[in-house]
This record gives sequence, C-alpha cells and structure tokens, in this order.
Amino acid sequence: MSRAALLVLADGRFPAGGHAHSGGAEAAVKAGRVTGAASLEEFCRGRLHTAGLVSAALAAAAAFGVDPVALDGAADARTPSPALRVAARKLGRQLMRAARATWPSAELDALAREFPKGAHQPVVLGLAARAAGLGPEDAAYCAVYESVSGPASAVVRLLSLDPFDATGVLARLAPELDRVVDRAVEVAVGGDVDALPAASAPMLEVGAEGHAGWAVRLFAS
Repeated sequence: MSRAALLVLADGRFPAGGHAHSGGAEAAVKAGRVTGAASLEEFCRGRLHTAGLVSAALAAAAAFGVDPVALDGAADARTPSPALRVAARKLGRQLMRAARATWPSAELDALAREFPKGAHQPVVLGLAARAAGLGPEDAAYCAVYESVSGPASAVVRLLSLDPFDATGVLARLAPELDRVVDRAVEVAVGGDVDALPAASAPMLEVGAEGHAGWAVRLFAS
C-alpha cells in the first residue's frame, strides 16, 4: 500500500468534479444561515456529523469489500432528496472516470457497467480507495474531508471569505473529523449494510430541492 495515493485521491485538484458542488453551502448562504467564518464552522460541523458520517461509512464499507450494489441501494435509502441523489450520481460518474484512468480496476469496471449513469459518489470513492491500495480508514478520511472542504471552498467564492479564515475552520474541525472516521469505520468493517449510519440533515435536503430550481446558481448543488 502506498499512503501517498491517499494524497492523490484527497487532493482538490483530482478531477472528480467536486469543485462544481457546494455541499449545500450556496443555499445556506442565500438563506442567511452562513454569513461568515463562525456560521460556516457551524454549517460544516452539522454536515460532518450527518452527511459526512453517512458518506464515510459507505466509503469505508466499499473499501472493505462490501457489495457495492447493496451499498448503492443503502445510499439511495439514506438520501431522501431527489436533487441530492442526482448530484451524488453525477459526482460518482465523474469520480469513476478519474479513478479508472488513475487506478485501473476490475471492480471499478464492474460497478461502472452496473451503473452507467453513475453510482453514488461515496461508494465509488470506497472502490477507488480500494483500487489504489488504500483501506477503509483512508476512504473514510477522504469522505469526511470532502464533506467540509467543499462547503468551505464554496463559501470563499460565495462570500469572498478570507481563505485563511476558511482554512482555520477546517483546522478547528480536524479533531471531530477523526472521531467521525473512527465511528464510521467501526460500523462499516462489520459488513452489515443495514447497520450503517443513517444520520439525517433535513435542512440540507430542503435546501437542495430549492436550489435545484434556481434559474441562476454558481454551483450545481
């Protein structure tokens, strides 16, 4: 295993399409729930312990070798918003393209055939980590970091927030990322799909549905 592969997979420049998505931050900014660094931190904390936890567990389970088709069904069941399901599959399709080009894998090829329009992104992320020789914990770290770094980067653009302040938010959340990863991996490596976390974030779901209908928007989701 090359741990350096984790840096490649988690790098924001990895062409997985995440830059086009705000993780719900654009809707939160418009609604006035995110106005600066302090409210961004609260938004990211909430996202980390809900959507981030669910994504981390799905990714860890896929990296562990749990059936990705079953995991995709579990991801669907844990994503009530049709708009978020569409976004997750678009991101999954883009990540699949990047991962297959970077770490060719029969497992990735099989999942791409099963879901030609895209599997859920965390499931693809877990298989990509597996193809790169990484483990469940590595996949979970990628997932939780994406869950907060995406909104932080988006708010820099949306509010002209000082990038140093946004980075400070991520640094302060780091210990919580560790705890969420530990929880996600502990459940995921048991192999029981039904036992995976199903933490909900209703405002993210509601915001995503409204955001999908906007005539003008900076981010896809």
